Amino acid sequence: MVYLAGADFGKPVAVAEIARENKIPKKFLDAILSELRNAGFVQSKMGKGGGYMLARRAHEISVGHIVRVLDGPIALLPCASATQYRRCEDCEDEKHCSVRLVMLEARRAITEVLDNRNLAEMRAMSEVDHMAIIYHI
Repeated sequence: MVYLAGADFGKPVAVAEIARENKIPKKFLDAILSELRNAGFVQSKMGKGGGYMLARRAHEISVGHIVRVLDGPIALLPCASATQYRRCEDCEDEKHCSVRLVMLEARRAITEVLDNRNLAEMRAMSEVDHMAIIYHI
C-alpha cells in the first residue's frame, strides 16, 4: 500500500514491480493484494499495462483500517477488542481484571495512532532522509 501511494493516482503498477521493489515473493503479494481488493483499498486492471492501483487517494485511507483488514482486531486479547469482543473463559471479574484493563489501555493507545494516520502520511515518512535529522553534539 505504501508503494502504491507513491505511484500516480489511477495508474496501475505491475505486481512484478511491486514484488521486486519491496523484495516480497510474488505469490505472497498476490494473496495480500487480493485481500486489499476485496476490502476496496485497491483496484486491478488486467492485460497490457495492467496492475494494481489505489481505489481512493492515499490521504483517504486510514492505516488502522488497513491493519484491521490484513491482521484482524487491534486488541491483544479478545476481551479488550472493540470489534471482536469475547469474554475470557476463566475470568471471574472482568470489571476488575488488571490484565484486561491494561490491554484496553494498550488498544486505545495503538488505535489512537493507527486511526489518526493515513497512507499518505505513512508514505511521506518513508521518504524522509533520517540521516539528515540526526544531530551530533
